[in-house]
Amino acid sequence: MSLEWFDRVSAELQDSLESICEEYDQVGHLSIDKAAKHPRIEFFVETEEEREYFCSLFFDPHNNEFYIESFDLDLDLTSRTILEDIEDIIDVVHESFHDFLDDEDEYDYEFEDEDAIEYDLADDEDDIETYDVEWETPEVTAYIDEDEDIEISYKFGIIQETGDGILQRINRIKTIDNELIKDEFNFIFSKDEASTIIAMIASHMESLNSLE
Repeated sequence: MSLEWFDRVSAELQDSLESICEEYDQVGHLSIDKAAKHPRIEFFVETEEEREYFCSLFFDPHNNEFYIESFDLDLDLTSRTILEDIEDIIDVVHESFHDFLDDEDEYDYEFEDEDAIEYDLADDEDDIETYDVEWETPEVTAYIDEDEDIEISYKFGIIQETGDGILQRINRIKTIDNELIKDEFNFIFSKDEASTIIAMIASHMESLNSLE
């Protein structure tokens, strides 16, 4: 099992999309989850309220191939489309991006004013920065794979304005070019939700797969 092809595509994909598509260059983003059983690259547009995902690209490390999934409502089946080279990958993501923009009439993207767009998106890129969070725990390592240079850690805090809990997941991945990629994901929940979340996880622990 090798992630060399995944790393190569991950490193080149953003630059390739930006170079062929002015609209994507202005508002398109991607995030990488290398710690999943099938690593994935997710593409999204950041709005004032949330991230809007328009394409998920999966990688099968055993067969060394990228694929996307689609669901057939008539057959009630999920199908996979294998993408054999980076040109196929770029075409699929590019097409998905423009399909998304065509469907999102509620958002008004003014591509002519690139600086204004980048400012607005950057301002909301990480909503946690707008909160006053008191971290109750230090960053705790949950998983580490020294061979693949992957580390996953968590920390828990309280949002002072609302009293809600926040669980932050930090992914650190080192590429073959020795570049460190860091992603942060924040999950916010209330006291009323906490016991339900804990019970649901605890009752299904035996069904979960290990990352090993």
